[in-house]
Amino acid sequence: MVHNRGGEACTRTFALGDSRALPEAWSALRAGQLVAFPTDTVYGLGCDLWQPEAIVRLYRAKDRPRNLAIPVLVSAPKHVYQVAARLPPLFEEAIRRYWPGALTLIVPRRPAVPDMLCDGGPTVAVRMPDHSLALELIEGMGGTLAATSANLSGHLPAITAQRVLAELCGRVAVVLDGGKCSGGVASTIVDLVRDPPVLLRQGHLSLEALREALPALVLGAGQ
Repeated sequence: MVHNRGGEACTRTFALGDSRALPEAWSALRAGQLVAFPTDTVYGLGCDLWQPEAIVRLYRAKDRPRNLAIPVLVSAPKHVYQVAARLPPLFEEAIRRYWPGALTLIVPRRPAVPDMLCDGGPTVAVRMPDHSLALELIEGMGGTLAATSANLSGHLPAITAQRVLAELCGRVAVVLDGGKCSGGVASTIVDLVRDPPVLLRQGHLSLEALREALPALVLGAGQ
């Protein structure tokens, strides 16, 4: 379905079972465009992380401040090595317990990762979502995808394709409509670079749940 605003074609939507959905999404991503898609938490807005102009487009679409880094979604743990310079000692235990799932981990980044993705910083955020469509989409892009929540910056995350369209129609090329996201809450973020590890954002996973695998985990400022 093509959605129009002001009489001009803007965003194409494909239902989960549509055979055109993934090919159209991959084509858009490879062309440097943006694609919104369901995950196990909320709808994500993704781009090819190896195309700096696509990252710029992602920031502009969300009206997102440039000092806020963009996470990387992976389709399998092995793909973390595409963006991570090394993996902290607690990484394996964390992903063994909570991946695929609603846990984003901060790790040291490889120099090859575009600076603008991480605001020039030394770290990158990585997550493997627990959603078959999202994983297939990411795998088709080589195992990694730059992605953040599919909403305007500062607004509540979208949990339906209709909400994505309400905010981002005309700013995104393709929306994959997978129905309502079952999680509905953003992922939890843990910084594994620091010692002890720090909980930066409590989302779907609580501090108590995480301490089963990361007993030394401490709360970050504002938590």
